[in-house]
Amino acid sequence: MRRRPGIGGLQTAAAARDQYRLLGENVAKIRTDLMKEQLATFRSQLEDFARKHKTGVQIVDICLATRAHNGGLINLQELCHLLRQRRKSDRGVVSEDDCLRAISKLKVLGSGFEVISVGKRKLIRSVPTELNKDHNEILELAQAQGFVTVEEVERRLSWTSGRAIDALETLLDEGLAMIDDGHRDGKRRYWFPCVSPISSYVGVDS
Repeated sequence: MRRRPGIGGLQTAAAARDQYRLLGENVAKIRTDLMKEQLATFRSQLEDFARKHKTGVQIVDICLATRAHNGGLINLQELCHLLRQRRKSDRGVVSEDDCLRAISKLKVLGSGFEVISVGKRKLIRSVPTELNKDHNEILELAQAQGFVTVEEVERRLSWTSGRAIDALETLLDEGLAMIDDGHRDGKRRYWFPCVSPISSYVGVDS
């Protein structure tokens, strides 16, 4: 016949349960405190990153906001102008060198941002579009008026019609060009917001 636990045994079991419960509560509290500490550390690091990379964060914002208009390729001067407009409460002068330094830091973070030279201008590329020599020559040619025609590309660069059309259509497909067919001469204009006088920040909140 099995012996039932006595009062002493029941008290011991109850004490053990209480100890396990307290231990569980302590472990849960330690975990909660550790999580709060980790979140506080993360928040502090995030704020520190935002302070150190304020210009870079704003550059990313601007590039994303203008991408639908310029295809992810923006003039450095235009970018600096937009950056100054964004800083309503912080009117510190932002130079082109400031922008270039911020972009170089973004590049280290693997952001995909890159500075490319087209003629005398510097453009910021924020999309993984590869521009070849033909594309660069067209962009350089477009700097004078902001646009080119197939005939102008053929004449100025001594290209065949096929080569000119192929390069222009590729730039159009990549979102770097816009077409304008509304002229009396019937010639299609390929406009490039990244080098044209037309503002690249159409629709961007200042």
